[in-house]
Amino acid sequence: MNALDLARWQFGITTVYHFLFVPLTIGTSFLVAIMQTAWFRTGDERWLRATKFFGKLLLINFAMGVVTGIVQEFQFGMAWSDYSRFVGDIFGAPLAVEGLASFFLESTFLGLWIFGWDRLSRGLHLTTIWLASIGTMLSAYFILAANSFMQHPVGYTYNPVTGRAELQDFGRVLFQNTTVTTFFHTITSCFLVSGTMVLGVSLWLMMRGKSVDAMRKTMSLGVITVLIAGIGVVFTGDAQAKIMVQQQPMKMAAAEGLYKTSAPAPFSLFKLGTIDGSAEYFSIDIPGLLSFMATGDWNGEVKGINDLQAQYTAKFGPGNYAPYVPLVFWAFRAMIGLGMIAVLFALFVWWRTRKGKIPSNKWLGWAAITCVLFPLGGTAAGWIFTEMGRQPWIVFGLMKTQDGVSPTLSTGTALISIVTLTVLYGVLAIIEVGLLARAVKIGPPETVELLPVDDDANNGRTLTFSY
Repeated sequence: MNALDLARWQFGITTVYHFLFVPLTIGTSFLVAIMQTAWFRTGDERWLRATKFFGKLLLINFAMGVVTGIVQEFQFGMAWSDYSRFVGDIFGAPLAVEGLASFFLESTFLGLWIFGWDRLSRGLHLTTIWLASIGTMLSAYFILAANSFMQHPVGYTYNPVTGRAELQDFGRVLFQNTTVTTFFHTITSCFLVSGTMVLGVSLWLMMRGKSVDAMRKTMSLGVITVLIAGIGVVFTGDAQAKIMVQQQPMKMAAAEGLYKTSAPAPFSLFKLGTIDGSAEYFSIDIPGLLSFMATGDWNGEVKGINDLQAQYTAKFGPGNYAPYVPLVFWAFRAMIGLGMIAVLFALFVWWRTRKGKIPSNKWLGWAAITCVLFPLGGTAAGWIFTEMGRQPWIVFGLMKTQDGVSPTLSTGTALISIVTLTVLYGVLAIIEVGLLARAVKIGPPETVELLPVDDDANNGRTLTFSY
């Protein structure tokens, strides 16, 4: 492996690892805000206990997400300096807004939420968790705007004197259709992950007889969240696929392993063949489905890899413009399949717990505590598909990945860095899982101590949680 290969592996590992925490933070902060709102409106102590319990899980996850996210920022300047020099004027703008505005919004108000339980009025304290939740979504939007520029560069001009792409229209970068559809698809995926986590943890605690009254409420919230998010993922994913076909048709062709232009084009549930598409040994297809996903027409034409390769060679010059097809092919199916498993699990849990029943199957207990791994794996596969399907481009049509790596990056430096970060992230993973497992094992408190706090909105008194 050379420095380029190691830099790509390092960025891929740190990105996927970091994104394991992102959907849990975004979705869980919103669900915790809903729980606290339910307590605020009803005064039901069960919602208060649920808020504090899942709030603790949120804080553990948020801290780990911050630590792993910082590493990514440094990589742009250290391992990918040529990329940063070329598009830093554009790519850095949304990231700067995210760091200076959105991240400070979420971190500041999350801090007020942590320390304001017995210091702020109920209404003001509730506002802090909602603002923190909004901050996480805004952070996601600005980061996705930067990534969407890599997928579909807009709002720039090329300066031949400096050899750089320079920002011309920040509004186009922020609000192009790629950014908007990617945001909604990502957010619904986040709720799919967090809803599954809330559902699974609640069911596991119920089956062990811990805070059954509170956990039944949060389990229902988790089921509803997963089902709504599942529908949202399907519709937003369909919209994103159609835009992707217009902007990056090679990615969709690679997702199916489609080498010859076809109309209609089938979607393969399973396929075995050669990497270059010269032979196909076995395939289970759904006729016309890829055409519908790509064009909205069951008989629509989908361009194949061979025709697109010829088209790109004529436009950009000699080279291989197809990504590594097997990885893109299976990542696309893992993204869809693992996400749908979460939806099926939610439906199954709803069926088994209807009319107040509490299942006792040992296997279901294990499934409850591990079910979040399925949508998490699906989101990770989705990012692998998104980024690997764009190859060989780091900025589609403008810069190849091989041209973005730092020219002074040596193989030894890259190797030391990737080994160090992998070991460090492994240690952090052990800490994260240990803290979460310990918190879940303890469960929510059976009772809470309430202290009176002055609050004009509640006849001069508010009951809030005290440690």
